Amino acid sequence: MNSLFTPIRPRRIAEEIIEQIKELIARGELGPGERIPSERDLASLLGVSRPSVREAITVLEAMGFLESRQGGGTYVRSLAQTSLADPLSALVGEKDPRMLHALVEVRMGLESWSAFLAAQRARPEEIDRMRMLLEEMEGQAPSGGWDPELDSQFHYAITAATHNTLQVHVLDTIHSLFHATVHVALMEFYRKEGYIDILKKQHRDVYDAIAAGDPEGARQAMMTHLVMVEEKMAELLKIS
Repeated sequence: MNSLFTPIRPRRIAEEIIEQIKELIARGELGPGERIPSERDLASLLGVSRPSVREAITVLEAMGFLESRQGGGTYVRSLAQTSLADPLSALVGEKDPRMLHALVEVRMGLESWSAFLAAQRARPEEIDRMRMLLEEMEGQAPSGGWDPELDSQFHYAITAATHNTLQVHVLDTIHSLFHATVHVALMEFYRKEGYIDILKKQHRDVYDAIAAGDPEGARQAMMTHLVMVEEKMAELLKIS
């Protein structure tokens, strides 16, 4: 009978910090790519010593939750990055047009659902974030298009507004692969083919439906946009 019980030991401060940060990531309060406070600021916020914070961050990096980047700062890693990104990068890295095209098909399913959920769940400040990004894209449009990074941020803002942590992390990985391989080339293709005004309207339609709280309208608008992306991708990559 005695062997059934394990002595309870007090938790060390670093373990408490680890659990708190993991919980914030699980709840989506800290999203993929988000910079966490500095070691000094974290120690102040938590009321603990800097060595305890340093130990916790080291453990979280080893566990794959955080990463230190060149130039300074510690950031939240995508929870899907290790399990999805490595094998996907190997496949996409071969530049097989059909694998690149497959990324768009994955986006069609996931992002249309993201738009649906965002229309139901987006907070006012998240809708404001989408609007600001959209207006910046529209402001750049007359010069022949906008920065592809703005486009990515707009789509990411929609996914973040789902408040579905797993969806956010999976799509962050998909977007990273898409952006690294064909997004910039695709934007150049749009410019050349004169599709900027169509793209601008499609993004506006998605935003308007989300802001209006119209889930089905948002899903349809996102699907319309991504169907065109799929068609242009096939044309760009010469997929029949």
